[in-house]
Amino acid sequence: MDFRSRAANELDRNLTIEANDMLVQTPPIAEQDIFSKQFREIDLRFDRSDEIFWCYMNQTSRPSYTYELGEEIQQVQDWIHSNYATNSANAADPLRYFVAASHTPGIYNLGGDLKHFADCIRRRDLGALKKYARTCVHMQYENSTAFGAPIITMALVQGDALGGGFEHALAFDILVAEKSARLGLPEILFNLFPGMGAYSFLRQRLSRKETERFILEGKLYTGAQLYDMGVVDILADDGMGEAAIVEYTKENRKRFHAERAVYRARKIANPVSLEELLEITDTWAETALYLEEADVRKMERLASAQDRRIMRSLRAV
Repeated sequence: MDFRSRAANELDRNLTIEANDMLVQTPPIAEQDIFSKQFREIDLRFDRSDEIFWCYMNQTSRPSYTYELGEEIQQVQDWIHSNYATNSANAADPLRYFVAASHTPGIYNLGGDLKHFADCIRRRDLGALKKYARTCVHMQYENSTAFGAPIITMALVQGDALGGGFEHALAFDILVAEKSARLGLPEILFNLFPGMGAYSFLRQRLSRKETERFILEGKLYTGAQLYDMGVVDILADDGMGEAAIVEYTKENRKRFHAERAVYRARKIANPVSLEELLEITDTWAETALYLEEADVRKMERLASAQDRRIMRSLRAV
């Protein structure tokens, strides 16, 4: 049984979560070297001297949260949990930091699979919407709890992190962004709200009023603006995000255990439970069925614009 399945079983007393609510079922791969595995949607690197595990999204199609990307991310989460869930695990090959980043030019992640959403809404398929959303929040929960391992987690945003892409980045202990990166929650443009962790994780960084204004206004912000607002923790010059993380980890090496304890205290004092995430994402799915045809067409036009953008970026590279 993998880490997400165990988490789901813990909630059986309070929530009905069917086994097939998980969009992706992947077995743990503790015995296999994760770095020898061939992935299609992500790139991995382990800088052992710095004790940093780098996980880069690297999609050649529209850089959103697809089934394929989710499956590969889950395998990484399970591997880290299986190998580093106790302080004594892998003492000969220590890991202190996990960094989620992107190799897609100018893009961290553009969020949910809008074409899939539009199709589900037109078919009135609430079950399919919930299934997709619940899978995403299971992954978000694991991101927010460091996969059960004694590590510090970071998101490095270089380029655009929009909608679910921004939600993903908010779930980690430390949010690092380059100055000109663009981050935001534009779902209100088609009369929806970001339902896969945004409210819960943004609320850990902003007041209730600020959180709701952020979501309802749908504005995009630069990394520098969000740093001033207290949402971004580390601000890096453009092109220097990775270097800033390496420098940060070296400067703070001696206080690692105290720092990790502070982030754990944050989660104890202001917890985000899996139950909370699931209830909110079910509300998101139910709200999606209220969208009118004009809203769904906006969603599809945005998806098409994302397709054109990634093709331009890949041609430029």
